[in-house]
Amino acid sequence: MTDPKRLFDFPYYQLATYPQDAALVSKVNGEWIKTSTQEYIDKANAISRGLIHLGVQPNDKVAIISMTNRTEWNICDIGILQTGAQDVPIYPTISEEEYEYVLNHSESKYVFVSCDEVFQKIDKIKQNVPSLKGIYCFETLANCDNWMEVIALGDEHKDLQEEVDKRKEVIGEDDLATLIYTSGTTGRPKGVMLSHKNIASNAKHSKGRLPIEMGKSKALSFLPVCHIYERMLLYMYQYCGVSIHFAESLETISDNLKEVHPEVMTAVPRLLEKVYDKIIAKGTDLTGVKKKLFFWAVELGLKWEPYGQNGWWYETQLKLARKLIFSKWQEALGGNLRAIASGSAALQPRLARVFNAAGCPVMEGYGLTETSPVVSVNDMRNHGFKIGTVGKPLPDTEVKIAEDGEILIKGPQVMQGYYKDPEQTDEVLKNGYFHTGDIGEIDSEGFLKITDRKKSMFKTSGGKYVAPQLIENAMKQSNFIEQILVVGEGEKMPAALIQPNWEFVNDWIDKKNNGISKNPEEAVKDEKLMARFQKEVDKYNERFGKWEKVKTFALTPDTWSIEGGQLTPTMKAKRKVIKEMYKDLYEGLYGR
Repeated sequence: MTDPKRLFDFPYYQLATYPQDAALVSKVNGEWIKTSTQEYIDKANAISRGLIHLGVQPNDKVAIISMTNRTEWNICDIGILQTGAQDVPIYPTISEEEYEYVLNHSESKYVFVSCDEVFQKIDKIKQNVPSLKGIYCFETLANCDNWMEVIALGDEHKDLQEEVDKRKEVIGEDDLATLIYTSGTTGRPKGVMLSHKNIASNAKHSKGRLPIEMGKSKALSFLPVCHIYERMLLYMYQYCGVSIHFAESLETISDNLKEVHPEVMTAVPRLLEKVYDKIIAKGTDLTGVKKKLFFWAVELGLKWEPYGQNGWWYETQLKLARKLIFSKWQEALGGNLRAIASGSAALQPRLARVFNAAGCPVMEGYGLTETSPVVSVNDMRNHGFKIGTVGKPLPDTEVKIAEDGEILIKGPQVMQGYYKDPEQTDEVLKNGYFHTGDIGEIDSEGFLKITDRKKSMFKTSGGKYVAPQLIENAMKQSNFIEQILVVGEGEKMPAALIQPNWEFVNDWIDKKNNGISKNPEEAVKDEKLMARFQKEVDKYNERFGKWEKVKTFALTPDTWSIEGGQLTPTMKAKRKVIKEMYKDLYEGLYGR
């Protein structure tokens, strides 16, 4: 079979090249349930026939909302696309108001939901969505139609397969495939229009950066598949004959890794930070020689450079460290990992060093929803890896740095535009390039480095520019700091709103027995805790110029979360929202 050009071609390509008994694997009632490549295709065709019988026409929109990644999502995805309709994956944790906006803006005709929690939200606003004809749930609910009813309709009307095949024939690679509504750190979400070619080309080009054995590897999938990063990789896994296992939840990842033993998985930096912090916490609890060995290995790992650049003596010590200490890290991650693809936000160089030193290869990449998403990615092979960069651009991808430092992209992965929004489209698609809003540079070897978001950079009242992400990334290395937002636009100096890592802080309070309250509302006002945080801020301030240093800060009692509205679904801080949410704290930073 020729290379897949449309997204629904991928499972058929897998069937022809690397047919899998366990193409998609989900855990149901404690048991891993396998779906073969053939069964995947058969069920997708049944969904297509069922939807056509329900009246779905080419260019209609069908939404999919799932709390976790699961086999049903992929079957519905292919089933919808084969009808010529487009699917609209939606983040499960957004508010009812946002659901209403996205469903109305996209004019979705049907919605597939994963569970009662999501159904209840949709049920409350369905009367405000005139286009909505029906809701189907992956799980059995008394008050909602089940998705198997659509499959049953498809089985009942097998004569409609001819219509499915006719529709597939006329769908071209440049046709719209999906609308992905960006979580956005400000304003209403925008519907990013991605074509079959946008995503398919990205999947095929990304394959070249993945060190796995074609047709024989396993992946663990847990990042939200409604995000283009994980979704594109699911097509790439199908292209490579990778058996995809869906983690039950974020809480069960440790167990799932040990059960599945995957060769590849994806992660966001915040997750890797949490894994690292937990490992360090365990090491801190050790005593005697074991503790000394543990921290000797960590210190060694933090100096790691690729390709043996540290010399034979370092490599000899590293071999010993891997045998004595790091082998346990590898076991905790399943024992077989050959690549952890990190994206969505900047990865701290120390994490890239220590995980790679430990034999758990973390490869940082860069991309946006508007670029389907991958623009560049590191690859340990062929000297394609450099700490502190996001690697070299994918094939057929041109990266240019504008005069003001903004990263501009040209390539087959660049979106068609924002749905029903020509003005915002024209703002970012200019002269054949997508204007990313990110600031970066390309070094002499062709590696791309991201400096900051153009929109988040600010100027103090003294006229000095500050790149907050650089400062935030440095300070998040502190065990005391869970999240931080550096502020100061138009102000005399930079300041910060800090969300403490309450788990670590409470352990520290216990060990020091310093009388600080464990009630966050009281703790944030305690002078002893503020003094300890000041030490952390001072330590990381040393890396920055006088005008960039965080001069004052406030601690927030809340845990910033997606549900709380402070973070986007990809764990980025919503700058505008947080500033507004903690308006009094912000004003207090500047003595107002």
